[in-house]
Amino acid sequence: MTHPPRLRFLGGAGTVTGSKHLVTAAGQRILLDCGLFQGLKELRLRNWSAPPIDAATLNAVLLSHAHIDHSGYLPVLVRRGFHGPIFCTPGTRDLVRVLLLDAAHLQEEDAERANRRGYSKHKPALPLFSRADVDATLPLLRVQSYGETFPVADGMTAVFRRAGHILGSATVDVRIGTHPGMHLVFSGDLGGWHRPILRDPELIESGDVVLVESTYGDRTHSPDPLAGLAAVVHAAVARGGALLIPSFAVGRAQTLIWALRRLEDDGRIPALPVYVDSPMAIDVTDIYCQHPEDHDLDMQLLMDQKRCPLCCRTYRLVRRAPESRALNNRHEPMIIISASGMATGGRVLHHLKLRLPDERTTVLLPGFQAAGTRGRAQQEGAKTVRIHGEDVPVRAAIETLDSFSAHADREEILRWLSGFRRPPRATFVVHGEPTASNSLAQAIAERLGWNARVPRDGDVVDLRQ
Repeated sequence: MTHPPRLRFLGGAGTVTGSKHLVTAAGQRILLDCGLFQGLKELRLRNWSAPPIDAATLNAVLLSHAHIDHSGYLPVLVRRGFHGPIFCTPGTRDLVRVLLLDAAHLQEEDAERANRRGYSKHKPALPLFSRADVDATLPLLRVQSYGETFPVADGMTAVFRRAGHILGSATVDVRIGTHPGMHLVFSGDLGGWHRPILRDPELIESGDVVLVESTYGDRTHSPDPLAGLAAVVHAAVARGGALLIPSFAVGRAQTLIWALRRLEDDGRIPALPVYVDSPMAIDVTDIYCQHPEDHDLDMQLLMDQKRCPLCCRTYRLVRRAPESRALNNRHEPMIIISASGMATGGRVLHHLKLRLPDERTTVLLPGFQAAGTRGRAQQEGAKTVRIHGEDVPVRAAIETLDSFSAHADREEILRWLSGFRRPPRATFVVHGEPTASNSLAQAIAERLGWNARVPRDGDVVDLRQ
């Protein structure tokens, strides 16, 4: 007896992290995304548990984009026996290499520091994955261009289309079997329309089953994010201290740099020294300039004019650790952009440790902050945050600008869904906190008339029903 095609939610269901969706059909098993869990401790601990699937039995992975919550479990999967192809776009391939190597370095560094200072409960503390695990993973990446149909496994094909979220981000269009077969569409993470640098998301006309993200499924972004950023910069100058921006090195850092330069050129903010203190963000910015297939018209025009579209007037790239530490001696108004975006690791922790107790400091959180992260704690008014085993007092001004998120908001998600010419049989709302996911599912049902629901973690569904 042939089993029906099935979909199993292994992450990104009921939470905004750990994206993993297993598709099984005709004896083939493919994984849509392979992300790490981040944020709450109970979620992070799942990264260390044995996965609920045998990695060696997977035929392929389809990667929507490079962010760690969508790609970061790949080295663990490979160490556990996966040896199939990992399909992705050219931009995603280049970014995954940088992100995974950086993640391995940070984990090895954090484990070494914990062992040296003795603040880990584990003896010894170990990284989740190492540089060697990443080196074994990268050769499995298989590049596919946007819009080209390619075989994934026996009886399965796929197409990547632009998602507009970050460089290389794609929606994943999977077809299973023929006559008539089954058609599944995975949104990955969607971007919005008329954003800088990247082309808009591409619409898809049909699908039997749709998986759609819902990070901002319960809200809309500001119509003028530049005005909000300008106000934060002026307030930071008035306080007389640094404006510290924890930022994802991929996507958000580049958008912030673009926005700051635009405000400078328009005379809406003073030209402060801008320090990009993230070797990864520096490398990623170079990669952004190397992929014209993702550039929107404005970005193309600036590149054609040999202008640097991703730098500010007084712009300093901070690669080496001594240069980063030297910023500790500077206390005049300036802007420091440093990874990571939710203050979960990286150099930004050293800056926060130094500057959070200083009431002249402004910390700008320019996007979604997951539950359980230091960014979320600051956003919710925590009086202290724990960094490197110490409780650090928070006296700095904390500002939030959701409009600089690379994610589509509720209206933009609905706009993408409206591109389908007929309702799918089923729509599963994933990759969101419960309030956001439930709100989006309700909006889809009310405004589009579709059958939409929020799956639970571990749910298995028959794709033919």
